[in-house]
Amino acid sequence: MTRTGAKTDARTESRADARTTAQTRTRTEAQTRNRTGTVRTPASLRLARSSLRAHRRRFLGTFAAVLLGVAFLTGTLVMGDTLRASFDSMFTGATRGTDAVVRSAVTVTAAGEAQGTRGPVDAALAERLAHVPGVAAAAPRIEGAGQLLAADGTPVGGKGPPTLAGNWIEDPALNPYRLAEGRAPSASGEVVVNRGAAKAAGLALGDTTVLRTPDPVRVTVVGLATFGGADGMGQVTWAGLTRADAERYLTASPGEATGISVRAGPGVSQEELVAALGPALPDGVEAITGQRAAEENTEMVSGRFLGLFTTFLLVFSGVAVLVSVFTIHNTFAVLVAQRTRENALLRAIGAARRQVVTGTLAEALTVGLLASLSGLLVGIGVAAGLQALFPAIGFPFPEGDLVVTGASLALPLGVGLAVCAGSALLPAVRAGRTAPLAALRETQVDASGTSRTRALTGGALLAVAVGTVFAGVLGTPSLWLAATGAALAVAAFVVLGPVAASVAVRVLARPLRGANRGLARRNALRSPGRTAATATALMIGVAVVTLFTVFGASLKATMDRTVDRSFAGDVAIAGASFGAGGAGLSPRLAPAVAALPEVDTAVGLGRGVAEVNGRGRALTVTDPAALARTLDLGEVRGSLTGLGADGLAVAADEAASSGLATGRTAELTFTDGTRHTFTVRAVYARADLAGDYLVTREAWAPHRTQDADSLVAVSFADGVEAGQGKAAVTEVAERYGRPEVQTREEYAASSAGGIDMMLTLVYALLALAVLIALLGIANTLTLSVHERTRELGLLRAVGQTRAQLRAVVRWESVLVAAFGTAGGLLLGGFLGWVLVRASEGSGDSALVFAVPAVQLATVALVGLVAGAVASWRPARRAARLEILGAIATE
Repeated sequence: MTRTGAKTDARTESRADARTTAQTRTRTEAQTRNRTGTVRTPASLRLARSSLRAHRRRFLGTFAAVLLGVAFLTGTLVMGDTLRASFDSMFTGATRGTDAVVRSAVTVTAAGEAQGTRGPVDAALAERLAHVPGVAAAAPRIEGAGQLLAADGTPVGGKGPPTLAGNWIEDPALNPYRLAEGRAPSASGEVVVNRGAAKAAGLALGDTTVLRTPDPVRVTVVGLATFGGADGMGQVTWAGLTRADAERYLTASPGEATGISVRAGPGVSQEELVAALGPALPDGVEAITGQRAAEENTEMVSGRFLGLFTTFLLVFSGVAVLVSVFTIHNTFAVLVAQRTRENALLRAIGAARRQVVTGTLAEALTVGLLASLSGLLVGIGVAAGLQALFPAIGFPFPEGDLVVTGASLALPLGVGLAVCAGSALLPAVRAGRTAPLAALRETQVDASGTSRTRALTGGALLAVAVGTVFAGVLGTPSLWLAATGAALAVAAFVVLGPVAASVAVRVLARPLRGANRGLARRNALRSPGRTAATATALMIGVAVVTLFTVFGASLKATMDRTVDRSFAGDVAIAGASFGAGGAGLSPRLAPAVAALPEVDTAVGLGRGVAEVNGRGRALTVTDPAALARTLDLGEVRGSLTGLGADGLAVAADEAASSGLATGRTAELTFTDGTRHTFTVRAVYARADLAGDYLVTREAWAPHRTQDADSLVAVSFADGVEAGQGKAAVTEVAERYGRPEVQTREEYAASSAGGIDMMLTLVYALLALAVLIALLGIANTLTLSVHERTRELGLLRAVGQTRAQLRAVVRWESVLVAAFGTAGGLLLGGFLGWVLVRASEGSGDSALVFAVPAVQLATVALVGLVAGAVASWRPARRAARLEILGAIATE
């Protein structure tokens, strides 16, 4: 922009103010004539329209804040609907030929699991069901964990979505996979893999690789398949084996199947088929329709992933909208304060209070409607962009058209309008209360920061919040009580903001030197309420960032403490379990490692599930006596050496809550439907890595399905150096699918690796909230520069340079940002402590509270830099004001 252009802008803005006042007077007179019946015109609405036309640049910050918040919310809802519809269509298409599914009726769901574990059925049942009237075909379905190794030897997937293997079903109607290239497996060692997994692994037809089942199996890729028309089911990988190989590697013994898929004959409905199958089913086995099976699969994906995914995004949408509320409220509060004389003139020439309030709200709703409609379009574009982006970053969601429902549009639109109207309500009421005599006043004193009522109210609210928090985190943790206290604490911070601003700005500005920085400090202190409102938007964003940073650091510190305290071995071989997306480790790996001369003890930890006295619980399957030499179980009451086939070892906390003790018995119900009485023979203190229940492999063997270990803990023999021992263990692990051998420190770091990924996503999402907050700071500074046009002109007239004027505005922005950042760090740290203390666990199992100084210092630095960036345009505009024109401004 040229200097002439800047002068023109200043003159235009000044003329606009004068023109608006004249138009206001004319329209109010028109409204007065309305009472006589001469003209019927909604004067308040015409006034709002004229004000928006004359000062549209002042509403850019509000428009942008609403647009971003609505766009994020719309994009989240549209993307969730699209993914849900795509998965539903994919499952329906893939299982179209399956009219009924026969499966075990016994399900055991361990604590904390979203989906239970079912027992197997007799594969031979398929042959008997094929002769039931109304049945056209029946085929056993064998499914288990199987993880492919890529061409370079690295595992494919296994970081969340499951890695599956199963038998290739010859009947095309009953097989959810369709051959896209190659042929079906016909000999041992041949597999068909889904095309998406083949792309990720760099495999092609004829390539040979390893399939972890968890025992390593050398396989040759003979076919590529699709699922429901897609290359795969999201990031799920699948390998199809011959039936003989599937029974050999994926079941505990030949003749078992996960379920049986049944196809109906001509004219037989799915309900009729299920009814016909009922009399032929043995006890403990049930039949459901194919439609219900597809719905359960869709619900599994929607409930476990899509529900969590969309809820996660909606939370951050809510944060963005909350930040927008403060930004919009502050904009209208500043505008109302600047138009005090204008509103007073309206009141003096006959405008009713209701007309002034209605005019202000009409401005807010107009901006909100335009911004919300724009946000809807941007949000749909964001959803479409993400739909195209996910496959590019290796997350191939199902293909499908974008699904835009009425609810996905109505909700964001309503939120945008409600946010604008609600945020502008208090400023509008304040505008309506403007006294006519205010038109004669030159200035108005802002005492918002010195209000005794505000200080007392905020102090009382803070005291109640702290009391509620302590009640929720001390003694028995109560997440709901702690959350209530945290919400009250946020409200207290908002109420006390103007009170704290006066003190905080002085403290933060103390290190600053020079006249320009002194002016910046006094400008920030001129209106404590405005400073607090501007900083609050940034404070909310920084507080949420700090909350997740502190909580993530606490989780990592807890994991470090757990490994340091409980892992007494030298190296660990870790493998994701079936539920976590991997195939686990071969149970033969631990004995092979234990046979090394460099190794003293190597013990594997497997996983099982059972109902213990009617409650689903996870079991750790291991050699308890050897486990005690590699894991620190704390004090042990009883003996771990004689559990045998009917003995249990129980963690102390679980024993206390379940009423178990050494010598007592517990009834265990397994997924195969059998019940056995076990005797508690040991109670140990620490369950960190061992889990709550220990059983021997001898006890688990009759009830196991696909056996796998999730961890092998290794202790070296005396005198063996760490490097020598690790190399020997790694050489053995190469023969069992190449799992990674880690030191104690590496094991702790990898266990907490998912936390860093979560924090990265959190920071990326919260960038939107911080961006909206910075728009608020920039908008407030722009309005403040306009408000102080005459003052700035006088400063330039008495010798202040353009660079000095830019520095004043820039330091004012930095002080406001510093206040918001400091408040956000304090509030976020407090909320992080509340979340850590309120999380489940007490004593040794409680989370460790950790404050990551480096990360929080980085957050603080980013806040200050962001404040400086937000001041760029207002400072530039202030420096380009024409001196004489600015002095002449009223």
